[in-house]
Amino acid sequence: MLKKNLSFNSFSPKALGSVLLALVILTSAGCGFQLQRSYQIPPQLTTLHLSSQDEYSELTRLVRERLRLSNVNLVDSASKDVADLRLIRDSLERATLSLYPTGNVAEYELIYQVEFAVALPDSDPGFYNVEIRRDYLDDPRTALAKSREMDLLTKEMRIQAADRIVQTLSSIEVK
Repeated sequence: MLKKNLSFNSFSPKALGSVLLALVILTSAGCGFQLQRSYQIPPQLTTLHLSSQDEYSELTRLVRERLRLSNVNLVDSASKDVADLRLIRDSLERATLSLYPTGNVAEYELIYQVEFAVALPDSDPGFYNVEIRRDYLDDPRTALAKSREMDLLTKEMRIQAADRIVQTLSSIEVK
């Protein structure tokens, strides 16, 4: 009687690849892994009205884009049958973190804050805040480069804030 030794060599590369793929999928699904920017919006929020003090601001544009990517149908006018997402206020502040020996500011902390409200049909609005913080080194000798860097940081912070707003929408418990 012949005995066969089972080893990885006895499996076809295709079968081994399938087993490894299944193992990776099961492992990532079991730990709650989600692809970035893929949110499960509750059915009551899949149609909503987005309002802002500045309809053409960068933040409003980014939130609108993120909502569309999450398959949210945006309506043009508010009604009592449709949920309402209202961007109330956004602000960018600077706080001094450190100084050069000369007394000039060496490092700032940028703080980008967004206040928004979500009102479901026939209920009071819920108010939420998003706060994004970044450190920013300031060198007066490279003012032009630092200005460009600050613009890029601000844009990145707005993108992250828009993502967090949609993430907050996905976590709202609807009764």
